[in-house]
Amino acid sequence: MPLTSFVREIGNMSKKFTKNEKHECRRGGAYIAPDSSPLSSTAGSSTALTEHGRWANLPPELLLDIIQRVEARETCWPGRGDVVACASVCRSWRQITKEVVKTPEQCGFLTFPISLKQPGPRDTPIECFIQREKATSTYRLYMGLSPALSGNLNKLLLVAKKVRRATCTDFVISLVGNDFSRSSNNYVGKLKSNFMGTKFNIFDSQPPKDSPVRSTNRSLQKTHSRQVSPRKPMFITAKISYELNVLRTRGPRRMKCDMYSIPASAIGQGGTAPTPTAFTNCNDEARLGFKTLKSAQNVPLVMRNKAPRWHEQLQCWCLNFKGRVTVASVKNFQLVAAAEPSQNVTVPEQEKVILQFGKIGKDIFTMDYRYPLSALQAFAISLSSFDTKPVCE
Repeated sequence: MPLTSFVREIGNMSKKFTKNEKHECRRGGAYIAPDSSPLSSTAGSSTALTEHGRWANLPPELLLDIIQRVEARETCWPGRGDVVACASVCRSWRQITKEVVKTPEQCGFLTFPISLKQPGPRDTPIECFIQREKATSTYRLYMGLSPALSGNLNKLLLVAKKVRRATCTDFVISLVGNDFSRSSNNYVGKLKSNFMGTKFNIFDSQPPKDSPVRSTNRSLQKTHSRQVSPRKPMFITAKISYELNVLRTRGPRRMKCDMYSIPASAIGQGGTAPTPTAFTNCNDEARLGFKTLKSAQNVPLVMRNKAPRWHEQLQCWCLNFKGRVTVASVKNFQLVAAAEPSQNVTVPEQEKVILQFGKIGKDIFTMDYRYPLSALQAFAISLSSFDTKPVCE
């Protein structure tokens, strides 16, 4: 059987077994339910149906060769969905697929939903764009160059909904565009601002691997006392600060990001950033409480916006976005590492742009990120630029 027909048959079979549970999945047909998630019992029933099928009995060597060929051939979406289809067949297929598929840092691809919480590649950034819908206060993150250049190859990654409150503004982040409930499996985190829109906290639904961070337990205690479905615990993974512009001088915004979940040593030679491998149930850990470590071994990564230069002919502040930004806007920025001399970070590494964000059209913005940030962290930082900041401009 040709490889294309073989993969197509696998995909059709995967859709057949997940048809009744699509509305519960994080990514619809592209979602692989983690073993520790609330969907494990549902996923287990469908797995039991396929474990005894003809596909589960393939020799491991043959199965490994098949999945390696599919993974090597499909390097972009929507073809990348064939790799996800292989992981949806049964438990043995899933295990081998997870071993074959590398993290975005290693291969530069986003395959499974957990890839959105893993650091990006070290050399070439992952190019994305954000589409703003003012009528519904939603922001959609797609993987691709732009709506015009990517066409049907765009891949929806994350969706955020802006919720204005009396004293703050929340950007609730989900894997789908129609479910922003904190108790849902689609919920991944949120961005919360202060009253003035100058300080933001990034919340994650699970703590980063091997990185203790602060958690908020108030909602967990409330739901526990009422005996209702508990909402996911919240972990503060980063803080974003915009400097006040009291004198109202002309110039771009100045921002600083303290990444509690990423050690400063991650950008040094031989450094590593926390890389989660699965969505975990951390309710028990949340009750214990996490605190940000202040020791020298756990100094958080600090990023600042790259200072632009004044262009005399154009009479404006300019940054080199390498063609990815075409419209001047106060929202445009580039973030670089702000390392201390004692951290032994080379000058070229400090000059590398970790995240850049800018406008290319009406309600269309590009977002390119690289190691050590994940797609979720980069998206949350970019969302902070959309909030109104009258005292910073």
